Amino acid sequence: MLDIAAICLVVTALLAYLNYRFVGLPTSIGVMVTALGFSLLLVGLDAFDLVHGLRNYEESFLRSIDFSNVLMQGMLSLLLFAGALHVDLSELRAYRWQIGLLAVVGTVLSTLVVGVAMWWVLPWVGLPIPLIYCLLFGALISPTDPIAVMGILKSAGAPKNLELVISGESLFNDGVGVVIFSLLLGTLASGEAPTFAHGAELLAHEAGGGLLFGLVLGYTTFRLLRSIDNYQVEVLITLAAVMGGYALASRLHVSGPLAMVVAGLMIGNHGRALAMSDTTRHHVDLFWELLDEILNAVLFVLIGLEVILLQFNAGIAAAAVAAIIVTLLARTLTVGFPVAALHSRFGLPQGAAQVLTWGGLRGGISVALALSLPAGPEREILVSLTYCVVVWSILAQGLTIAGVVRRTVRA
Repeated sequence: MLDIAAICLVVTALLAYLNYRFVGLPTSIGVMVTALGFSLLLVGLDAFDLVHGLRNYEESFLRSIDFSNVLMQGMLSLLLFAGALHVDLSELRAYRWQIGLLAVVGTVLSTLVVGVAMWWVLPWVGLPIPLIYCLLFGALISPTDPIAVMGILKSAGAPKNLELVISGESLFNDGVGVVIFSLLLGTLASGEAPTFAHGAELLAHEAGGGLLFGLVLGYTTFRLLRSIDNYQVEVLITLAAVMGGYALASRLHVSGPLAMVVAGLMIGNHGRALAMSDTTRHHVDLFWELLDEILNAVLFVLIGLEVILLQFNAGIAAAAVAAIIVTLLARTLTVGFPVAALHSRFGLPQGAAQVLTWGGLRGGISVALALSLPAGPEREILVSLTYCVVVWSILAQGLTIAGVVRRTVRA
């Protein structure tokens, strides 16, 4: 494990340096582009038997990493807490129903739209798979990834209220997506369709329990921080709360992602204002900002390198194009149209619908969920499709979202 962590950090540092010196893209996107380019270069050179050993080494290294476990059980808690830490809770409350509508209703509807559309499209490219797998794909690809979204939004220049809604939606809809994915995965394993009562019970336990646990965790951490004034200890307390809290949430079978978001919002607002001195606040902010940047960079490097493990052919390529189009259409139907139709009710500037649609970036969470599917030909298809949608989302949408904001948004 130590060797794997060391290699990941060394590779990430080198790629970040190369991006800063020669490429000039935002760090997360830049390291992914360079990692992706390196992997594709190895694939090309290997086709001519020039670097066969190096490609084999990269493949064996990546196979030694359980990407799904590393993200879902390792990085995710830290990244979600860091992302929520600097969200203004008073401003978030002002848009609570808009965020709730997009995060819950939008994710459910998008799962259905993507699942049914892919079930209809895939036979046309020679890759028919059962409806339940298509719905699983819809569940894992519908939530926008807060890690990707919040990293890109920092430089997009969107109006504050629009940035708040996009960030808030992305922080909460991944928890909803994971619950839907778990429900569908249970259906696949048992072979029996769940009842409405069972689905509602699971949602209440996972999502409701996660929100409640996050409140308890955040309040407990707040009380601990308020009782002392020592920035070294207080930074340590926040780190312990995140890692220990996420592990305990998993044991309690409640949503760890939602718990981390709630705890981050509490510490970032009440904790920073009422429980920290200026010195502590500075060090806590600096620590979590650096940790967020480092883990983001490592995650995007891993996404870029993972391409070497995928199997592509003409059918997969056609299906990937279809998946990209379907996910964009689903995002338009479930987010863009409602925001445009209820423009005055949403209280967002003109052009918000286009930004919300194009700014729905997918990231590591989608890849991790796809890799957690049971082994089989359907899994290999869905992993490849997920990877293609994520790469398109981060590169094509992430690199152009700032331009979309400038061209479409009107106060």
